[in-house]
Amino acid sequence: QVQLVESGGGLVQPGGSLRLSCAASGSQFSINAMGWYRQAPGKQRELVARITSGGSTNYVDSVKGRFTISRDAAKNTVYLQMNSLKPEDTAVYYCYAAIRRNYWGQGTQVTVSS
Repeated sequence: QVQLVESGGGLVQPGGSLRLSCAASGSQFSINAMGWYRQAPGKQRELVARITSGGSTNYVDSVKGRFTISRDAAKNTVYLQMNSLKPEDTAVYYCYAAIRRNYWGQGTQVTVSS
């Protein structure tokens, strides 16, 4: 049973920073990629950032230059460093792991507000 455990969400003022973590466990197979989606109220879920097993990264345009995704392969853990946060970054952030199918974390709330 694959499990993804997220941490690091919270309330932050505009311009602030947060770091999200997601640890995967229970997989018998290699993880092909991990990443983060987010969903704001009334909006569709969107891919924020992903990192492959080879270390390639992709970001949605709106976070380029502000967010950085990284991973610790030995720990099956992915991180999302979020800097210069804006109110429009407010959403529930979901971690995922692409193995034989996508597995999802429970979601962590990020609120950017003064």
